[in-house]
Amino acid sequence: MSSVYLFSLTVAVCLATSAPLHAAGYLDELVVTGTRSERTVLDTPVRTEVVTAREIEKTHARNLKEALINVPGLQLREIHGKPGYEVWLQGIDADRVLVLVDGLPVTATTGSSVDVSQLSVLDIERIEVVKGAVSAQYGSAAMGGVVNVITRKVATGIKGNFSADLGSYGDQNPSGEKWDSARYSGRAAVSAGNEQWGVRASGSTQHSDGIDPEPETWARPGDEYDRNDATMRVDWRPSANNALSWTGSVFDERSSSRFSTLPGGTINQGKEEDVRRLRATLAGDHGNGEGMRGHWALLHEQLDDDTSKYSATGRFDNRQADISMSQASGHIESAVGEAHSLQLGVDIRRETLEQFKDGMSELASDEKFSREGYELWVQDTWFALDNLEVVTGLRGQKDSDFDYHLAPKINARLGFEDRKGFDSFIRAGVGTGYRVANLKERHYRFDHSQLGYIVNGNPQLEPESSISYQLGFGGHFEKALWFEVNGFFNDIDDLVQTEIDQTATDARTDNVVIYRYNNIEQARTWGVESTAGWQITDGWRLSAGYTWTETEDVASGNELNRRPQHQLQASIDGLTGIEGLSWSLRARNQSSEYVDAATGSKSPGHTALDLKLNYQLFPELQLFAGADNLTDSQRDFSDPDDFRPVAGRFLYTGFSLTLGGQ
Repeated sequence: MSSVYLFSLTVAVCLATSAPLHAAGYLDELVVTGTRSERTVLDTPVRTEVVTAREIEKTHARNLKEALINVPGLQLREIHGKPGYEVWLQGIDADRVLVLVDGLPVTATTGSSVDVSQLSVLDIERIEVVKGAVSAQYGSAAMGGVVNVITRKVATGIKGNFSADLGSYGDQNPSGEKWDSARYSGRAAVSAGNEQWGVRASGSTQHSDGIDPEPETWARPGDEYDRNDATMRVDWRPSANNALSWTGSVFDERSSSRFSTLPGGTINQGKEEDVRRLRATLAGDHGNGEGMRGHWALLHEQLDDDTSKYSATGRFDNRQADISMSQASGHIESAVGEAHSLQLGVDIRRETLEQFKDGMSELASDEKFSREGYELWVQDTWFALDNLEVVTGLRGQKDSDFDYHLAPKINARLGFEDRKGFDSFIRAGVGTGYRVANLKERHYRFDHSQLGYIVNGNPQLEPESSISYQLGFGGHFEKALWFEVNGFFNDIDDLVQTEIDQTATDARTDNVVIYRYNNIEQARTWGVESTAGWQITDGWRLSAGYTWTETEDVASGNELNRRPQHQLQASIDGLTGIEGLSWSLRARNQSSEYVDAATGSKSPGHTALDLKLNYQLFPELQLFAGADNLTDSQRDFSDPDDFRPVAGRFLYTGFSLTLGGQ
């Protein structure tokens, strides 16, 4: 699809549509990620996109990946060798996008990226997405932006809900039977609370047989997996200005991959992986009733990731990775005079890594590696005029391996009112980002000789740094018809990438390629994001969002790989005329993208369309059904340069039962 045609289509759709994320009341949704203090989506000086609990329910999302799939400009990339997905923002890859739950980080399961398909959507109030460098607010690894999952407090009363669904990939079911339930899931929660106390227990399970266009062969392009998680939350509110919350959760995943012919001629090989995540948090909010507030949080997370490969000759490459992360955070906020609000905060973090292959350490030495970080930050919000808000911030980090680093930022919002129902605004921001190389990138030796490659860590890596410019304008008419356009420019220095170590590769005689983490000189991403919306009447909404992205590796002049130039999202929500029955369409289009810009190889563009049906049979019982990827857009598995979706068309149905009210 040509850029001219795509742009024309986008303009036409934008003039008549509004994103499903921006339903009635969306502009008044409270968000906290951009400034750590409550603002509405409309009034925040830091552009924030929100996925609401209603959108998650309406689209039947089972995990964070499915909840994020329709966010304009956000890319979900399949993680190589795993049945999972990672988030890219504004042309910046997932290693530089920070994923948070209630403002606290999540341990990456591979490299530096978080597998968002492993995070369930249990108990979610909303998901906030902030694009661009926000390191001055959240520290290292937020150069590309932040995805913050905000969970619900325990509601008063006794409540429970249960939902389940199952579906089929048709002819691509691994069983070979068209109507088998190749994928199913279930979710349940029960809670009890009053004015002071609240307790909630919730859990979910997800299973997939995988995806297999040729069930009679050994290879299976889509992996089989089982995912289970359970969460307990306890809230205590001893007084109107004080609250404590404890959360404990356990997640486990078992997945199985199968490959046919691999480098070296190995036939019918497979891999099994077991992941277990234990996470506990304790947090408190306190105030004196006179404008001063404080928040603190403690986190400990333990991640165990064990893999093994097998073939007809037996098992090999038994690998065990143990990763831990502990963090203590806190900040206070207070009014200073009549026009300023000052925040002062601290984050202390410790991470450890151990990794073994067949009982031998894969790190640079046999010891456990650790890293400590100490960070102080300050932020001032200045209400310069009734319609002008300016937010400035500075974060300083002392890292045990990389010494000191400072990251400033400034954001502003200028609003205009015509007093006839149409309001408009300008948002602008400049922020610096930074990222220190993680323990794996510096010390890990990832030996996949049987797959034809080895990746070596590099203890000499330098920290990455970036500067991000954001400038946008928008407006709305009585919060029913709205639009927003945002331009961005991200300039990244010392980007950490894997490159072929030609000397080490040439020294081998077994055709195994040796890679090594290295800093590249400079990379840039820039472009424009646009969204528009119209809430026609209750129950009827139309939507669209378009993103144009350009990238460059400054040293070579080539575009960065795996970044599509054009992305388009559109949707319609409507009623059927049958009481209780509603429908939704979600459409996504992506242009072609370079797989290797140096050689000119590209992955084709694609379009996917999802249909969702919801029927409120009784106040307590909802039936639902859907068809994901109705267009059946799918990659050609014989083409290694084709990175279109792994899954073709998927049909499913399910139900949701709620007791005790919403």
